[in-house]
Amino acid sequence: MINRTGSLVVMSQSKGVVWSTGLGAQKQANNPVLQLLDSGNLVLRDGNSETSLWESFDYPSNTLLPGMKLGWDLRKGINWNLTEWTSPDDPSPGDLTYWIERHSYPDPVIQKGTNKFYRTGPWNGLWFSGSPGLNPAYDDYFVSNEHEVYYTYTLKNKSEISRIVLNQLTTSLERHIWNEASQIWLPYSLLPKDNCDNYGFCGPNANCIISYSGLAICQCLLGFKPKSPERWSLMVRSQGCVLIKPLSCQKDGFNPYFNLKLPDTTNSWVNESMSLNECWAKCLNHCSCMAYTNSDVRESGSGCVMWFGDLMDIRQFPVGGQILYVRISASELVAREHGRWTNKAWRGVAAVAVVAVMVGVVLYIYRSRTNIKGENTDEITSQCEMHFSSMNTSTIGSTTNIK
Repeated sequence: MINRTGSLVVMSQSKGVVWSTGLGAQKQANNPVLQLLDSGNLVLRDGNSETSLWESFDYPSNTLLPGMKLGWDLRKGINWNLTEWTSPDDPSPGDLTYWIERHSYPDPVIQKGTNKFYRTGPWNGLWFSGSPGLNPAYDDYFVSNEHEVYYTYTLKNKSEISRIVLNQLTTSLERHIWNEASQIWLPYSLLPKDNCDNYGFCGPNANCIISYSGLAICQCLLGFKPKSPERWSLMVRSQGCVLIKPLSCQKDGFNPYFNLKLPDTTNSWVNESMSLNECWAKCLNHCSCMAYTNSDVRESGSGCVMWFGDLMDIRQFPVGGQILYVRISASELVAREHGRWTNKAWRGVAAVAVVAVMVGVVLYIYRSRTNIKGENTDEITSQCEMHFSSMNTSTIGSTTNIK
C-alpha cells in the first residue's frame, strides 16, 4: 500500500510493516501513483508534478536490466550495486557484490566479503580493458562526471529479453538471454572466465597469460624478479615480483606491453586533457610513477593515466587490450637495448649465411647443369663427326663404282 506520507510499504497479515521505501515527511505527495514501466522499473511518483519519489532501479538487488545503472549518483548519495542472494529462494544479501570503485580512474569490481574477486578493468572509451572488443549483442556505456559515475547497457536487438545476474551458486557475473521457445534463460557470457581473471592471480608486477593448453602462466615484468623464487618454482605465485635493481628516477625508461588488461587503479591518477608525450614526461619526472598510458583509446588516443606503487592484476590477451608503458631502470633499459641489438646482429649474420648458402646451391646447380650440357654436347659432336665421316666414305665408294 501507499501510506499517508506517500511511502510505498509492504504489510504483513497482522498489518505490521515488513518493508518500506522510507521516504519520510520531506517527500509527501498529494497524489502518489505507483507504476510499473515497460523497462521493468517500478516508479513511485507524484501524480500532480510527475516527480519521481522512489524507483526500484535505484536498488538493483542481484539483477541488472537494460537501462539500469551500476555505479554512483553523487547528488543523491545512491550507490547502484549488485548483491548476490543468499540462496535461490532467499533474496537477503549474500557476500558477493558487484560495484564501481570510485578512484580518479573508476574500476568495476566483484568483491567476496571485503576481498576483490574480479575486476573488469577501467573503461577506455570503447570498452572495459579487461573485456576487450565490442559486444555483438549489447551496446555498453560508461559515464563519469561530477554528478554521476555509472555503467549501463542496451540491447542491439530490442525484441530480445536480457539480464545480468550476480549468481551465488557459480560465484560469477552472468549475462542471460531469454529463449522464448524453451522458456528458459540461456547463458551468454560468464565472468570470471579463467584463472587470469581471478584477482591478483600472479601477484604484483607480473603478467598473467593463458597458454594454448588453457593453463595460466605468470611472467615477471621486465626489470622484476620473483619475490620468492622457491614458491615461484612451485607454481605458487601470488606473492608476485619485485624490482631487480633500484630505479634512478629521471634516468629510467619505459618498456611497452601490448594487449593488456590495465592494472588495478586504486593508486592511479588521471588527466583527460594530456597527450601521451606529456604523460610520459610527467611519469618520468615523478619518481614513484611506475606506469602510464592513454585513458581513452578512441581515434589516436588521448588523456593520461599513471600508476603508483605495485602494478596489480595484469593479464595479457591474444588480441585487443591496451598498451601499457612500465618503468624500468636505466641499466635494465641498456641491457634490453643491447639484447635487441645482439638479436638483430645475429639475425643479420643468419640472414647473410642463408643467402650465401642459397647462392652456393644455385651456383652448384648451375655448374652441374653446365657440365652435363657440355658432356652431352661433346658426345653429340663426336657422333655427328662419326656419322659425317661414314657418309663421306659411303659416297666416295659409290662414285668409284660408277666410274
